[in-house]
Amino acid sequence: MDPRRRLLQLSAVACATLGLLVSGCTDVGTASAASSSPSAEELEPYYGQRLSWRACGAPGFECTTMRAPLDYADPDGEQIKLAVSRVKATGPGKRIGSLLVNPGGPGGSAVGYLQQYAGLGYPAPVRARYDMVAVDPRGVARSEPVECLSGPQMDAYTQTDQTPDDAREADRLTAAFKDFAAGCETRSSRVLPHVSTVEAARDMDILRAVLGDRRLSYVGASYGTFLGATYAELFPDRSGRLVLDGAMDPSLPADELNRDQTAGFETAFRAFAKDCATQSDCPLGNGTPAEASTRLRTFFAELDHHPVPTGEARPLGESLATTGVLAAMYDEAAWPQLREALTQAMRGEGAALLALADSYYERDPDGSYSNLMYANAAVNCLDQPPAYRTPEAVTKAAPSFEKASPVFGKGLAWASLSCAYWPVKATGSAHRITAEGAPPIVVVGTTR
Repeated sequence: MDPRRRLLQLSAVACATLGLLVSGCTDVGTASAASSSPSAEELEPYYGQRLSWRACGAPGFECTTMRAPLDYADPDGEQIKLAVSRVKATGPGKRIGSLLVNPGGPGGSAVGYLQQYAGLGYPAPVRARYDMVAVDPRGVARSEPVECLSGPQMDAYTQTDQTPDDAREADRLTAAFKDFAAGCETRSSRVLPHVSTVEAARDMDILRAVLGDRRLSYVGASYGTFLGATYAELFPDRSGRLVLDGAMDPSLPADELNRDQTAGFETAFRAFAKDCATQSDCPLGNGTPAEASTRLRTFFAELDHHPVPTGEARPLGESLATTGVLAAMYDEAAWPQLREALTQAMRGEGAALLALADSYYERDPDGSYSNLMYANAAVNCLDQPPAYRTPEAVTKAAPSFEKASPVFGKGLAWASLSCAYWPVKATGSAHRITAEGAPPIVVVGTTR
């Protein structure tokens, strides 16, 4: 795989949000800890299970499958199988225990993150003393993944105009949201009501127990900070060393989170534009960030009416171009690639910018997609009620989003409508998490 593409995938996994899909770090909210709590006796078959480890595709790593209740309110009912992987502590020094990692999303594969980065790239002293472990959360990647659309259907979905200019275009966008939700219900009705963050946190406690750890040690990034905080809220006396990196504020409702991240994208874009102006190959000119913003918005408007060819059946329109630019906002190492892609697109060749969008959506060359965006929507729409419920509400809120980001605000405001048509009612709501009784937790804040 192209290492540049892999870089973008890892960056996007940490916070999967944009375009027509539910915001990963913006529309996530918090799931209520007040959901049904089964007794220890009812859960004993799960806490007492033994894992059967085996070699798997990644050298040095082991894999297994863990069982959990599909519905914690009915622990004697159906089960769900969760994919787990680990790499044992390398030494020297006495083994401390297991360290569970999660890259965020929601929808990012923790197993993939472990095998491709954390299990190899975390500091050597950490890997020496801990077994590095990951479980794909329910509905994600290898853990009975949520599925919604076929590859061609997803291609059409990602090309839908996300900045409607009139009522007809708004109707098309809402129809796309409805079709996406209906596809998820058709293909994933069994798991769709049971992929909340609370349930994923309960799964982590089962894993803690079957690994033989008295307390959970955990590092989570972006959405993974919310997952870790939820665990600490549910199981403060079983929480050990927890690190929440790039922390979300779980007390903010979805509309505020969406608007905050819109502003974050604008901050990142202005940093890109300022740097771009110092480069000889900057396609947005060598002026101020405001001037670069105007030039990019003009280009997007041109693409809205006249997409440019990409060498394949999907032309580069405004929606895919916007996704390609946003994908590069996660990591400044992608800025040179974005400059080149924008330069080509402005000359009428859209393949490079389309490739950036595909890397974000995790679309493979054969036209298939990973389930990242499907799981992202499923978890977000279950964890918190929709930011907006009608197109009229979005229209009213859009000016505040455009104030937060003149470049991306309108599209991200409309993206906030997607959960309004979700087939499963939300089970959680925003609230402050204190995790009273848990040991001190390291919380890392970030900018942009």
